Parts: sequence; structure tokens; C-alpha cells
Amino acid sequence: MLDPTGADRRARPPIDFVPRWKRWSDCALAAPLLVLTAPIVLAAIVLVRLTSAGPAIYSQTRLGLNRRPFTIYKIRTMAHNCEAATGARWSTGKGDPRVTLVGRFLRKTHIDELPQLWNVLRGDMALVGPRPERPEIVAKIEPLVAGYGERLGVLPGVTGLAQVQLPPDTNVESVRRKVRYDTYYAENQSLSLDLRLILVTSVKVIGLDGLFRVLLRVPGPGVVEPAPDAELVAAR
Repeated sequence: MLDPTGADRRARPPIDFVPRWKRWSDCALAAPLLVLTAPIVLAAIVLVRLTSAGPAIYSQTRLGLNRRPFTIYKIRTMAHNCEAATGARWSTGKGDPRVTLVGRFLRKTHIDELPQLWNVLRGDMALVGPRPERPEIVAKIEPLVAGYGERLGVLPGVTGLAQVQLPPDTNVESVRRKVRYDTYYAENQSLSLDLRLILVTSVKVIGLDGLFRVLLRVPGPGVVEPAPDAELVAAR
């Protein structure tokens, strides 16, 4: 079937389409991972409770597929109610004073993300996809970043191409860069790419992610980010 522009609508599924293989592979991987990592999560919960005030697990509202709000679960890595006075804001990086001593370890090893396997089983998230953001932050940055709304048409993930290749968001410019990676993933997602990204994420804790990105040929700046000259030509 052709649309008014003459393009074949069947050539590519809509961006908010979740492939059947993705749901099946997510459940097949997330269920055993949740069982296998349960002792690690329990140990982290006990450690957080013993070293800082407040709950060990915290929940937060994020925007999922097609802007549907859902509750995400993580192990707390910051001081309890640390945003009470400032409101929602990004982490300032390694020196963020809100992050606890135990929290730094949990973040470095990504243990704090493990409860999100439950979100994957629920269908709120995928193992791989754009990271979900808070509604209040989306409202602030969407008018400033072209194409940001399109990433909300993709099931968010625990890890993703942008997370593997780029550092955490700290400003609007870093978000603009990540949107390019999220868009590339949305248009090129496959089981092979998902498995490669999961593997790279799993070795990040031991510092081998750079080597595995090369060995597994994970798309990087040379593929995802156009050269400045190319952008100028496209704009004409």
C-alpha cells in the first residue's frame, strides 16, 4: 500500500511497533537472570539498609512506550529524599555528593539496576532500548532537542546503544547526542544487536566493554553520528 507520498508503508513497521522476537527474548533472558541475581539484590538491600537511612528499594515514575507512565524500581544509591529541596535533576557525575559510598559501588557494578528485570517481565521495559526518563525532565528537554519525542515511541530498556557508547546525561547537548543513538537503535533493532549490547553491558563492570564494543562491532560514532560536513550538506 502506498501513502500520498508514494512510499510503501509495508517497507518498515511503525516506530512504536514492538517486535514479537523482542518480547520473547526479553522474557527468556530476564526470568532466569532475576532468579540468579536474587541473592545479589538481597545482599545489596541489606547493605544499603545498614549504611544509610531510608528504604533500600526506591520507585520512580518514568515514561515508557508511547509516553505511558510506569513505575521503575532500583536499589537506592543516593541519600533518601535528596531531591526534596531541588526537585528532579540529573546526576552531576562521579563527584555527585548525593551518591552514598555504597551507592558508588552499586552504580559502578550496575547492581542497582537489577530490580528493573521485574519491569522487563511486566512489559514496562525491554532489556535493550532507550533509557526511560522522568516526566518532569521530559517536559523540560523535549522542546530543546529535535527528535526527542521519537525515542518515546520505543520500548525503554535497562541498557541500550546510547548507554553503551556514551556517558550519562549531564546537559541538553549530551541528550541531543544520545537521541541520535536511540533513533539509530529504533530503526536497526535486531536480536543480534540486542545480544551484543547485553554482552557489552555485562563486561563493563570489569572494564572490558571497550574491547568488546570493537570485537562485536557495536555501532559507534563513525556509523551513528554523521560528520559535520555531511550535516551541512543535508541541511541545504
